[in-house]
Amino acid sequence: MEYVKLGNTGIDVSRLCLGCMGFGVAERWIHPWVLDEERSRPIIKEALEQGINFFDTANVYSDGTSEEIVGRALKDYANRDEIVLATKVYFQMHQGPNGSGLSRKAIMSEVDKSLKRLGTDYIDLYQIHRWDYNTPIEETMEALHDVVKAGKVRYIGASAMHAWRFLKANYTAERNGWTRFVSMQNHYNLLYREEEREMMPLCKEEKIGVIPYSPLASGRLTRDWSEATHRSETDQVQKSKYDAMADADRLIVERLAAIAEERGVPRVQIALAWLLQKEPVTAPIIGATKTSHLKDAAAALAIRLTPEEVASLEEPYIPHAVVGYN
Repeated sequence: MEYVKLGNTGIDVSRLCLGCMGFGVAERWIHPWVLDEERSRPIIKEALEQGINFFDTANVYSDGTSEEIVGRALKDYANRDEIVLATKVYFQMHQGPNGSGLSRKAIMSEVDKSLKRLGTDYIDLYQIHRWDYNTPIEETMEALHDVVKAGKVRYIGASAMHAWRFLKANYTAERNGWTRFVSMQNHYNLLYREEEREMMPLCKEEKIGVIPYSPLASGRLTRDWSEATHRSETDQVQKSKYDAMADADRLIVERLAAIAEERGVPRVQIALAWLLQKEPVTAPIIGATKTSHLKDAAAALAIRLTPEEVASLEEPYIPHAVVGYN
């Protein structure tokens, strides 16, 4: 495993991050394909054995049960001082007033609940899951600064927003002497490259760590176009992200398959190798639901695509509608 600094910080993270949205109690989440604790633990253990020290979850995943599963497994299998544990806040966690968002009240309440579920004294990377249009950014950034100064959080990050809003948030923090965002968790893969227009150049200029989610386009980059899985048939979020451009994306998948066949490797390795070569990507978030997924992902670190291969993969792309922002 390779390790790099997360953006302009001193913290070391593995070049692959294990995404933990797929772990939890299915009855308490919108995705019926998530794995329960018994099936999740071998994957977390395999990630550690592959050298992955970076784990990403969120309070909303399976109504907090993802955090609980991840926290218990890491306590049993890992040295906490070596682990970089990330979670997120924003989406609705209870009915009624103040059940979601990025108000001071919500952040102060949810960070303590996440700490309890994770079974840890601190969160390494606390991320805002989306932009809150109903709370002044000054209120959000000051509250995040305060949880850092209280020792509950080490670093803060953001996810899925317009580049100008991300810049505004960090400018607000800098102007007031508050903690700045050090990372951006954005939607970025071979089938969705709209982030290359503004967000990626911004992050490179500002030395922000980029940890893309959905690096394999919810599995669409890893299999034949006609092949179906339980997730592809039931995941409505996946359908909303990729179905509209399916005809245009088909050629990209076909070219990916051809390069993988030529090299004699699984397609996942080519898709991840492409992403790992894009600056300033720090660590793609791998949503593994089998131990074999992690072994294939780790092998991608050894692959270096040629300029010709990169050009072949990128050439068919056409502009997509922006998806992922609230």
